[in-house]
Amino acid sequence: MDVQRKKKWTNLTIGLLFLSGGIEYAVILPTLWAYLQTLNAEPYFLGLGISAFSFAGLITGPLFGYWSDRTHKTKAIILFANLFQIAGNFMYFVGGSKWMLLSGRLVAGVGTGAGASIFGYLSRTTTSQERATVFAAVMACRQAGLLIGPACNLFLRLCNFQVGPFVVDKFTSPGIFMCMVWLLLQIIVATLYYDLPPPPLGHSSKAPAAAVRDAVEEEEEKPLVQHEEAAESSSYGSTSTEHREAVSGDEVRYVPNGHLADEEASLEKTPAYNFSSMTEYLREEVVVLLTAQFITLFNQTALETMVTPITQKFLNFGELENSIMYFLCGVEVIAGFFLVRCLSTRLSDRILLVLGLVICNIACAWCLFFLVRPRGTFTILLTELVVGVFLQVLGLPFVAVSQVSLFSKVTAERTQGKAVSQILKFRIEYSGRLGCECDPCGRHIRNPQRSVCARAGRDSVLLCMCKVQFSVSAYV
Repeated sequence: MDVQRKKKWTNLTIGLLFLSGGIEYAVILPTLWAYLQTLNAEPYFLGLGISAFSFAGLITGPLFGYWSDRTHKTKAIILFANLFQIAGNFMYFVGGSKWMLLSGRLVAGVGTGAGASIFGYLSRTTTSQERATVFAAVMACRQAGLLIGPACNLFLRLCNFQVGPFVVDKFTSPGIFMCMVWLLLQIIVATLYYDLPPPPLGHSSKAPAAAVRDAVEEEEEKPLVQHEEAAESSSYGSTSTEHREAVSGDEVRYVPNGHLADEEASLEKTPAYNFSSMTEYLREEVVVLLTAQFITLFNQTALETMVTPITQKFLNFGELENSIMYFLCGVEVIAGFFLVRCLSTRLSDRILLVLGLVICNIACAWCLFFLVRPRGTFTILLTELVVGVFLQVLGLPFVAVSQVSLFSKVTAERTQGKAVSQILKFRIEYSGRLGCECDPCGRHIRNPQRSVCARAGRDSVLLCMCKVQFSVSAYV
């Protein structure tokens, strides 16, 4: 099989992996709260169940990323991670107690760490110009799963039979369904996924430093960070024609992510290059990106946790209505990713990030003003909730794509797996969901609208601060 065909099958497999992740999200979450209620679980177990899944990914993401960085192999990592997805979903299907559900989500969450390795692979095999577009397409696959997941719930909710000692109903059926999906994917990965080498190295007549600067300038015309000592000569994201370094020979080895292999190989021998990953992630531009991602996803995942109790309390929604709600959110998000994909060819990642933060700020302000004390008819309450959720979901594609793309450009190629691991798992989906349930008394669930409003006010202020910090980082 030729390389191009292998690449097509590999990309298709990656798309299916993210599609299945979206399906699992949309199948499990709408019924999780009702499932826990049948097991007489305390209200805070909703957040614990969600955060257990996220916490496991937070821990294993960097580990899988490091594994990928060292070996540049992802197939074995994916096959290994999928075993946890299979086991975790089977535990969810078995159920029987709230602790079994919690354990099942924890085990399944381990498998999500493979996403770091996959994005590391994509970072190594794409150019800086096409990276945002590729990431948007991959993330759109996951959002497509959000469309398919609710449709699966339409027939899963009709299940009501028994297989041996196991009961298959509308609460347990999502577990066995996803277990079979991941089993099928295990076979697909084993047969159709290939660990392909990076594209052939190109040639250029420019000096290494100039080649790097020119390559980056095509993506970012303005510097993301301009250190004082380099302000008069050159900066990240800009080209200086007066200060070009000379090299012996006309051939330059250029690698896709904007780093030169020969240059990095020589730098690795110097003490200055022996930096730790922690030092790299504490650079100003990296901290700004992580801060924006943390705040945005903290608020978004808090909304995810609270939306089903809110709809149950004020709108009397069941699993069918919640599934339809998630379906519509999926339609919006996937449309947003296609919009970002189109805009990424015309606007820089920096501008896309600012647009996303502004939209999220508006969403926080809306929730703060309209969801403090929900009053009025069913139509009014539904409209207020729909607008708040719509705005929150609209900003997600802008932030997610621009964050991952920018992050892969400001970190070294040899840490791409770990870098993208941090931006994906730091998407703090994880910390956001963990923080949602810090209250052991469960008052967040009993008064979900107040919880959402409190977080909306706090996050609105933090997002404003983040935009100021981002502006300073970009232009000072």
